[in-house]
Amino acid sequence: MASQSSAALMKWAQVASRGFAAAAASGPGRKVAVLGAAGGIGQPLSMLMKMNAQVSQLSLYDIAGTPGVAADVSHINTKAQAKGFDKDGLAEALRGCDLVIIPAGVPRKPGMTRDDLFKINAGIVRDLVEAVGKHCPGAVLNIISNPVNSTVPIAAEQLKKMGVYDKRKIMGVTTLDVVRAKTFYAEKNGLDVASVDVPVVGGHAGVTILPLFSQATPKVSMAADVLDALTKRTQDGGTEVVQAKAGKGSATLSMAYAAALFADSCLRGLNGTPTVECTYVESTITDAPYFASKVKLSTEGVDKVFDLGTMSDYEKDGLKAMMPELLASIEKGVQFIKSG
Repeated sequence: MASQSSAALMKWAQVASRGFAAAAASGPGRKVAVLGAAGGIGQPLSMLMKMNAQVSQLSLYDIAGTPGVAADVSHINTKAQAKGFDKDGLAEALRGCDLVIIPAGVPRKPGMTRDDLFKINAGIVRDLVEAVGKHCPGAVLNIISNPVNSTVPIAAEQLKKMGVYDKRKIMGVTTLDVVRAKTFYAEKNGLDVASVDVPVVGGHAGVTILPLFSQATPKVSMAADVLDALTKRTQDGGTEVVQAKAGKGSATLSMAYAAALFADSCLRGLNGTPTVECTYVESTITDAPYFASKVKLSTEGVDKVFDLGTMSDYEKDGLKAMMPELLASIEKGVQFIKSG
């Protein structure tokens, strides 16, 4: 029974959800760093990245507790070599990295405003990205730390300041919005969730999250009130989890899962198998200088940013309504670096 369970887990490591790294043999092993690896997202994300067959070296960094996390995941019988680094080991953790994933920072807690969150996480992201710019400037960056609408511009401005910015390499991870939209749409319409696709565009907070259910596949016609409820549930998914955890936690497990899916796609792209994902990047498809939409991921990161396609009137209204908040969040991030 134990050997069967082990075989099942190993098979999951290769084919879970969309086939984690099933094509890994066709590309080189990659060095991946998780910055914030001892946190609520970082620990399960570190485990999932250890299980990804495209990863040969896994650097786990946090200000405390990381050697223990690394020791724990290092016992998993997959090829990636895991090593933990504390606050003095950031440079070593980053050298030679192909992909850096940043879940570091604090989650939003009950009673905490986005401004409160910004004040804490903005500096954390700036300092970590500065280290990336020094020690692995060519790495692809996956930014999870909230508020993503501001932290991605912070990362971009910091790298511009250092003269090492490449817009193809900086991505805000919005995959959890897509995962939620797929799940809620499938549940409501009695569909096999594995067959469902729903693009989610905009940003990664509240009304800036815009699921395009009119473009969902398989196509299902929904009443206006059902559509509105699904949209709002997708936008408020994080709050739903915080409330369910009675204020004692946030969306850590589903976020780690979503981040691992997106990282897998980035690695596939780097290894020569282009993939299409929604992500928050520098963009010219709307008035916002950063925007989440479908992109093509390839050997240099973001190879192409796709336009929004045909949208319903409801979605057009949602796009218009999000813009003031999204633009303000972006500008706040830009000014954090420029005025610093």
